[in-house]
Amino acid sequence: CVFFFFKQKTAYEIAQRLVGSEMCIRDSHKRMPHAYGLKARTRSLFGRPFRRHGMDPLSRALVNYHIGDFVDVIVDGSKHLGVPHKFYYGKTGRVFDVNKRSVGVIVNKRVRNKVLPKRLHIRIDHLRKSRCRDEFISRIQESDKKKAAAKKAGSKITTKRQPVGPIAGHIVNLAKTKVEYMNPKPFTSVYQLQKE
Repeated sequence: CVFFFFKQKTAYEIAQRLVGSEMCIRDSHKRMPHAYGLKARTRSLFGRPFRRHGMDPLSRALVNYHIGDFVDVIVDGSKHLGVPHKFYYGKTGRVFDVNKRSVGVIVNKRVRNKVLPKRLHIRIDHLRKSRCRDEFISRIQESDKKKAAAKKAGSKITTKRQPVGPIAGHIVNLAKTKVEYMNPKPFTSVYQLQKE
């Protein structure tokens, strides 16, 4: 009876002989798999800004939201409850419902050739008061002041915004201005031949 004893190969010797698909199998646990979850590709999108980590200020929780307000959806990555889908990040919507911890927001979403109003309930941690109407409201207030002043003076004014028209006609004085000719310049050689 004859016994054969084989020496067990080390991991280094086995790795040198692996080729092709065998190496893929060996290294499969080291690579990141494909992920298509609800929070996929949101590492920088949901991340907190630079030097804005830590606890949130108390003022964010004390904001009053009313029906009809415009709000921006800005996801706070440190809060994992009541997070909207990544599609709605940065979108502006209008409040239609106010609850104890969440706010109902209507956000328009374009699906092919249609615009669908989506109703979302989002926690207040992921909402900000929108400033989209600040310029509009300030312009209305200025117009009302101008109307009140004109009424007091007994005159009429138009507060509608007018586009900038062309420059009014005028006479150009050549003694005070410099004439610039737009004719093409004559050909000049770029490189000068050096004399040897």
